[in-house]
Amino acid sequence: MTLKTFTFNPFSTNCFVCHDGEEVVIVDPSCESEREIRQLLAYVESLGHPVREILLTHAHLDHIFGCAALVRELGCGLRLHRDEMPLYNAASLQAQMFGVELEEPPEPTGFITDGEVIEIGEVRWQALLTPGHSPASLSFYDSEGGYVISGDVLFAGSIGRTDLMGASLPELMRSIYQVLLPLGDRVRVLPGHGPETTIGKERMNNPFLHEISRI
Repeated sequence: MTLKTFTFNPFSTNCFVCHDGEEVVIVDPSCESEREIRQLLAYVESLGHPVREILLTHAHLDHIFGCAALVRELGCGLRLHRDEMPLYNAASLQAQMFGVELEEPPEPTGFITDGEVIEIGEVRWQALLTPGHSPASLSFYDSEGGYVISGDVLFAGSIGRTDLMGASLPELMRSIYQVLLPLGDRVRVLPGHGPETTIGKERMNNPFLHEISRI
């Protein structure tokens, strides 16, 4: 699996282009400007294979900026968890709240379920339901590759915000402690913002995990 990370938009949101064999999938198309969209499309074209679908970890504004443009340009499908739809459908309201422009995202072509296995070439991802930052955030786990794309659940030295619509700190902590940490200390964490980390580093050093665990 080749994972190419792009960091786009004023929120510095990570977008992942995932490529194995003849299969290409985009996770969280955060490209906002025309320049960012063209940059992503140029890279995809260089791979020489069509994009099968776009997968969303969750439907916050900064993770869906490029949905409309990429679906239109690439002719691919788009999926997320069904319980993220209220947030996804409120995309225009989110944009108004942050004072930015957003092209209305397209209707999903399907939904991702908790525990679903997503095949990308020879790679198998397991979709893990990790709510808390949003109502139905998903993380994508490759057990053989030893990494998890965590969206905005867990960061290097931090955790996802819980002051947004549909967020819950208790839910977020359950997702981290019951779903992500048990994946094992060697698992790489590819977050929605900031640099890569590992489960082990966050278990030992993340101040938010240590502080909240004492409450």
